[in-house]
Amino acid sequence: MSSPLDPALSRRLKRTPDGLVCAVAQQRGTGEVLMVAWMDDEALHRTLTTRRATYYSRSRQQLWVKGETSGHTQYVHEVRLDCDGDTLLLTVDQVGAACHTGDRTCFDATVLLSEADRDSD
Repeated sequence: MSSPLDPALSRRLKRTPDGLVCAVAQQRGTGEVLMVAWMDDEALHRTLTTRRATYYSRSRQQLWVKGETSGHTQYVHEVRLDCDGDTLLLTVDQVGAACHTGDRTCFDATVLLSEADRDSD
């Protein structure tokens, strides 16, 4: 199947066996990490052309535009590819919660290590 994604960019991507690339969404201005999701070539192409964060749902096996049903949208300001070609970094303006649980970020719930732990040593 042919993809509308730029072939030069497509060649640089290192995908999982199921054709996906990890995508990290980060809040513009603060650097807050909001969420991690997955993109296939079509999701990346749509994100680059519409500036609306579009991901691939592994559970539903389909594309989804962030906020399409919840209203918690991500306007994409920048997309970067890491040095290995296996992770994308999206700088976004997040409206509402980024996490499907309703939390601001997907990293609010469980802290495994913090500066407070260091201070107690």
